[in-house]
Amino acid sequence: MAEVGAHLTAAPAGGDRPSVFEAVAQDSLMAAVKPALQHLVKVLAESNPAQYGFLWRWFDEIYVLLDLLLQQHYLARCSASFSENFYSLKRIPMGDGRQQPLATAGLPKRQHWKSLLLLVLVPYLKGKLEKLVSSLREEDEYSIHPPSSSWKRFYRAFLAAYPYVNMTWEGWFLIQQLCYILGKAEHHSPMLKLAGVRLVRLTAEDIQALEKKWAETTSSQTHSFTSRVQSALRKALGGIAFSLSTGLSVSVFFLQFLDWWYSSENQETIKSLTALPTPPPPVHLEHEPSSAVLPSLKTVCPLCRKVRVNATALATSGFVFCYRCAYSYVKAHQRCPVTGYATELQHLVKLYSPES
Repeated sequence: MAEVGAHLTAAPAGGDRPSVFEAVAQDSLMAAVKPALQHLVKVLAESNPAQYGFLWRWFDEIYVLLDLLLQQHYLARCSASFSENFYSLKRIPMGDGRQQPLATAGLPKRQHWKSLLLLVLVPYLKGKLEKLVSSLREEDEYSIHPPSSSWKRFYRAFLAAYPYVNMTWEGWFLIQQLCYILGKAEHHSPMLKLAGVRLVRLTAEDIQALEKKWAETTSSQTHSFTSRVQSALRKALGGIAFSLSTGLSVSVFFLQFLDWWYSSENQETIKSLTALPTPPPPVHLEHEPSSAVLPSLKTVCPLCRKVRVNATALATSGFVFCYRCAYSYVKAHQRCPVTGYATELQHLVKLYSPES
């Protein structure tokens, strides 16, 4: 029993099955990382297209390469994807459920490579297909192909069939999740079934084995140049993965906040919060005896105290006077009669009312 315990640990009685909330949450975790990197690359490319433009053009390929390295690291080290390890889950081969291999034992080669391809390749191809459909729809609106051409008939049929194919795909996942909730299935996702694995929670033995393996990796001394390079690469990848793990919670919150902030329905609220306040009217210079006192009626000129004739505003202050009064005062004093702002004759603006 002790010999078997070195590689295998008994499965808890019914307690190893993750809840549907854990399973769905880890699925959506990686979906929040890609938009963050995409936004960062877009900002860099717009700020310096010559230097960072290629990152935006080849973003999907660069991201899938990074995702491949990340998922390979976690599958080999923890028998789980990055998001599954974040939620303390691991993958075990389907079959006899009485015994579970430790997380450090890794998956069998067949399940390992199938898991890696399904984790990385399927989302990449799905994203490329969605971009293709979007570009074909735009091309369909401005296409120069004759309506009866075979190419136009083909991609119109493809565009017509795609929503049903996508609905079938999403429905497949939904049905699998419902079966998982009702206890009729061992997998919440068809991808796990295709990979030949199922998800279980990490046990205390798994956590101890992972901590021991990490300690041995960091304390091991290598002598050959190749071993040192491999060790440095493993440490660098492990450091990146560890940094992603520790900062992911804050990053997800920040991404959700940005998504809310830049959402179209929230733009009116943003404008009301960020709009500059209306400046207050100029303060009347009461200490100057020559300053005009504002009348109570808005149609009265502050200078002659009569109903304005040929209403004229001063561009420097916005107050309105009779043209003759404003012209004479500004020509003599070179300032606004009310505010004392420096004013020239070219700052007089004739106002036209609908009645005139």
